[in-house]
Amino acid sequence: MTALLRLSSAIDAVTAFIGRSVSWLILVAVLVSAGNAIIRKAFDTSSNAWLELQWYLYGAVFLLAAAYTLQRNEHVRIDIATSGLTKKTRDWIDLLGHILFLMPFCILMVYLGWPFFWNSFQNGEISLNAGGLTIWPAKLLILASFILLSAQGISEIIKRWAVIRGIIDDPTVQHELPAAVEALESTADLSNRVNKS
Repeated sequence: MTALLRLSSAIDAVTAFIGRSVSWLILVAVLVSAGNAIIRKAFDTSSNAWLELQWYLYGAVFLLAAAYTLQRNEHVRIDIATSGLTKKTRDWIDLLGHILFLMPFCILMVYLGWPFFWNSFQNGEISLNAGGLTIWPAKLLILASFILLSAQGISEIIKRWAVIRGIIDDPTVQHELPAAVEALESTADLSNRVNKS
């Protein structure tokens, strides 16, 4: 298990580095967008390449930061459905969810993403818009994002199994209700007890 936890730590380090690095692309995208708008208004000219570059940059952030979002436990959850369950049950739900849903989907996307990218790369696919960009880098981002998400999924499975077995403390604070909600639930429980007596 120690070797697996070391692998998980290495995956987490790579994921965190990529996630933090690509976040800077938002600034680049905003600058490209602002520059494009200024040029369009000031000189009455525009370029599809600049517009498509904005899409590529936003897409890169969204796709390449997905694994980092999973690592930091900031992905979308339906906590209201699981908040009443025990911590161990929630850990099992996470583990089985990663194994049965996340990993098969990521593996399928990598399997389908490779020919999607490779065909575009071999054919030198270019945007249909006049002056548009080459398309294969965007398709490569899709493939890369699911490879990263698959790796992070493996890391999450290792960590969740270690948490369930009591080998490590939970590295994420998850499914915890805010103190105000817990106070309201306690008040509601007390009110129900008073009404019953």
